[in-house]
Amino acid sequence: MTEMMALSPALEDYLETILELGEKENKIRVTDIAARLNIAKSTVSITINKLKDIGMVIQEAYGPIELTKAGKEYALEVQRRHRVLKGFLIEILGIDEKTAENDACLMEHVLSPATMKKITEYLAGVESGAK
Repeated sequence: MTEMMALSPALEDYLETILELGEKENKIRVTDIAARLNIAKSTVSITINKLKDIGMVIQEAYGPIELTKAGKEYALEVQRRHRVLKGFLIEILGIDEKTAENDACLMEHVLSPATMKKITEYLAGVESGAK
């Protein structure tokens, strides 16, 4: 990952959620995010304003929410970390899918880039038969 500002786990979850919703929906609204994250619409509105302030999303008043280029890049990196970690937990450690999903969501926010790199390299080695 190139040098990006560090966001809180909650803000990272919002970006990842917006990215995932955007894969299925044409227009992402506060109500969509609130339903996905199971939180109040007022909380989502406050957080979307924070993301707007730091240039991660754009939204006209009461309009749909869109990721900026920087927001999409950040969200894709969070999503990539999540997928790598979930794959590691399931394929290497034999963790069940539901637990792996929950644990990957927690781990994606706290592992250092160096640890993520090593896990990614390890998985690449396993896939190529080197391990």
